[in-house]
Amino acid sequence: MTIWHVVLIATAATLALKMSGHLMPAGFLERERPARIADLLTVALLAALIAVQTLGDGQALVVDARVPAVVVAAALYAVRTPFIVVVAVAAGVAAGIRFFA
Repeated sequence: MTIWHVVLIATAATLALKMSGHLMPAGFLERERPARIADLLTVALLAALIAVQTLGDGQALVVDARVPAVVVAAALYAVRTPFIVVVAVAAGVAAGIRFFA
């Protein structure tokens, strides 16, 4: 099996999963439990993406300037700082750490 076979199988599986979402009855999706699961799943997937992008480097676990930058960004976001300010300050923290390290 080549990489193209894997890509084609993953494409077909993704298409089938998306089509199954369109075939789901609207009444099922409007119930409380599926809506709550969908909301929580979105948050969990976003948190996992942030963790992987912050701490991962290939197969290794890396703690570098990204970790304090994410911590600063989370703290600023918690006090409802505007998004552009959060991004600029977090980038500045990461750049400063990399400059002095």
